[in-house]
Amino acid sequence: MTSTRTLLAASAALVAALTLAACAPTEPASMSQPAASAPATELKGDATEFNEADIMFAQVMIPHHLQAVEMSDTLLAKTGISAETVALAEEIKAAQEPEIAQLNALLVAWGFDKMTAVDDMAGMDHSSDMMTDDDMTALDAATGPDAERLFLEQMIKHHEGAIDMASPQVIDGKNADAVELAESIEGAQQKEISTMKKLLAALPAAG
Repeated sequence: MTSTRTLLAASAALVAALTLAACAPTEPASMSQPAASAPATELKGDATEFNEADIMFAQVMIPHHLQAVEMSDTLLAKTGISAETVALAEEIKAAQEPEIAQLNALLVAWGFDKMTAVDDMAGMDHSSDMMTDDDMTALDAATGPDAERLFLEQMIKHHEGAIDMASPQVIDGKNADAVELAESIEGAQQKEISTMKKLLAALPAAG
């Protein structure tokens, strides 16, 4: 599993640049202009209370979640997948899509534009356990039990990366909504990892 130190080092430069861009008078419009209307997702805490850890958490977790949804959609389009793994993929989508909306609402409240694509994480390495293009191509091409096995293996790694991102946010974050979400991600994804490991162990041996 990637260490928290490695993830923070990889992400810090991106956040610093984006934070400076949000403050500079000549900043790009894509990172400086708040949304024209209030975010649809209701925020419970004080949105004015945030720090660089909160910004970094949102800006790395959104593309990470988007990729998990893409992986789940890829699996759900296949046949020959066990009902248990199908249910898990649906559960991941049902949990992470609202979390993406919440994180985007926070970014908008802080003066940043929404992030809507995995490519928004371009320029960062894969220390957050993001899948590479080759990984995604392999999942897309796989069928039946092979696809199920690959999905579970990839998603376990992916979830481990999300936990690595959520853990420092719980400690260093200032925004109450972002910290609460990080705690929820830690707990939920650790449970899903345990489920996925059991599902993986129950699959027939690779032929």
